[in-house]
Amino acid sequence: MPDATSATTEPSRLYRWIVLVVLSVSMGGNYYIYDSINPLERIFIERLGFSATEFGWLNASYSVAAVLTLLIGGIIIDRIGTKKSIMLFAVLCFLGAILTMAQGKAEVMIAGRTVLGLGAESMIVAVTTAIAKWFRGKALSFAFGINLTIARLASVAADNSPTWAKSAFYPQGPAAPPSWRGPLLVAVGAGALTVVTALLYWALESKAEQRYELGKEGATDKLDFHQVFRFDLSYWFVVGLCFTFYSAIFPFRTFAIDFFTNKIIARDGGTAASEAFRILAHERAGFFNSLLPLSAMIATPLFGLLSDKLGQRATFMVFGSMLLMPVYLMMAYSKVSLFVPVSLMGIAFSLIPAVMWPSVAYIVEQSRLGTAYALMTLFQQIGFFILNLLIGRANDYAKAGLDNPGGYAPGMWIFSALGFIGLTLAILLRVRELGPHGHGLETITTASSPA
Repeated sequence: MPDATSATTEPSRLYRWIVLVVLSVSMGGNYYIYDSINPLERIFIERLGFSATEFGWLNASYSVAAVLTLLIGGIIIDRIGTKKSIMLFAVLCFLGAILTMAQGKAEVMIAGRTVLGLGAESMIVAVTTAIAKWFRGKALSFAFGINLTIARLASVAADNSPTWAKSAFYPQGPAAPPSWRGPLLVAVGAGALTVVTALLYWALESKAEQRYELGKEGATDKLDFHQVFRFDLSYWFVVGLCFTFYSAIFPFRTFAIDFFTNKIIARDGGTAASEAFRILAHERAGFFNSLLPLSAMIATPLFGLLSDKLGQRATFMVFGSMLLMPVYLMMAYSKVSLFVPVSLMGIAFSLIPAVMWPSVAYIVEQSRLGTAYALMTLFQQIGFFILNLLIGRANDYAKAGLDNPGGYAPGMWIFSALGFIGLTLAILLRVRELGPHGHGLETITTASSPA
C-alpha cells in the first residue's frame, strides 16, 4: 500500500505517456502474433495441405478460447491485479506463438492459436481498461488512438513480412519452396517482446503505486452477468456496431492476402504467370492488406483528437459505416485499383475505433468499465469465430483460388451485409444520443470535460 503522505499527487504527463507507450508496445507484440499467419494461407494450403476452412480455424479457435477466457479474465484481473494479469496473459501469448511454430500439423497449430486466444484478448481488455484509468478526462480518445497506432504498427509489419523478412519466407532462395516455419519464428520473437514490455509495465505501475495516487483496481472489474442487463441501450448499439464492424474487418484480413494475391495474378497473367511474378504479387497483396493498419496508425489518433475537440462521436460512426459498405463488392466485381476500396476501408478502420471504444467510457460509469469492455470484446470474438469459419467454408464451397477468382464473391457479399447492419446500428445510436436519453457523445468535448 502506498504511504498516505506520499500518494497525494497524480503521475506526471511524461510518466503517463511512458506507461502508454510501454503498454502499446506490449499489445503490439500480441497483434503481430495474431496477424503473423495472414501471409501464410497459400503456403499452408500448398506446403501443409490445409483447406481454407482449416486455415479459418486458426483464428476461429483463437476466438473460442478468447470468449471462454473473457468470461473469467476480469475475475483474474480483479483477484491478482492489473500488472500481474498483463504479465500472465503476455506469457500465454508467447507460449501460443511457440506451439503454433512447433509442428506443421493443423491440430497442433490450432492448439497453439487456442493458447494465444487464452491470453491475447484478456490482455487487450486489461490494457484498454488501464489506459482509461490513466487518461480519463485527459484526452482519452487521443490516448486510445496512440495506443492503436503503436499496436497496429505490428500488424503492418506482419502483413509486409514477405518483403522485409524475405529470408524467413525463402531461406533457400526465391526459387525454392517457401518456408512455413520461418515466419512463425519471427512471431515467437514478437511474443518475447510482449513478455519483456509487460514486465516493464509491472515495474512502472509498482513504482507509481508507491509515489502517486492512482485509480482503484475496480477499473478492471470482472465480467459480471448480473450487470449485463443494466447497461443502457446506447451501450448495446455500440456493442452491436463493434460486432458487425470488426467481424467485417478482421476475418476479411485473415483471407485478404490470398484473395489479393490471386486477384493480382489473375489480372496480370493468370495461371501462366511466372514464379517471380507470383512472389511479387504476394508481396503486393501484403502491402494492400497492411494499408488498413497503416492508415489506422496515422489517422486513428487524429480522428480521436478531432472527436475530443468536436464531439459528434455517433455522427463519426455513421460516416465510417457508410464508407465501409461498398468496398467489398468493389473488390469482388470492379476493375478499379485495389488501392481505392482498401483506402476507403482504411479510413473506416481508423475512424470508427477512434470514437467507438472511448465512447463506452462516457456511456458506462467508471466502476463498471471493465465489465463493459470485457463484454464488448466477448461479442467481438464471437463475431470473429463465426465469420472466420463462414468465410473459409464459403471459399471452399465456391472453390476460390487462382483458377476461380470469382469464387471469393460469396464471402464479399457476406461482408457487405455486415456493413449494412453496422450502418443501421450507428444511425440508431445517433438518434438515441440526440434524444433525452443521450450521454453527450455528440456534445462532450475536451473543453467541457474535467481537466
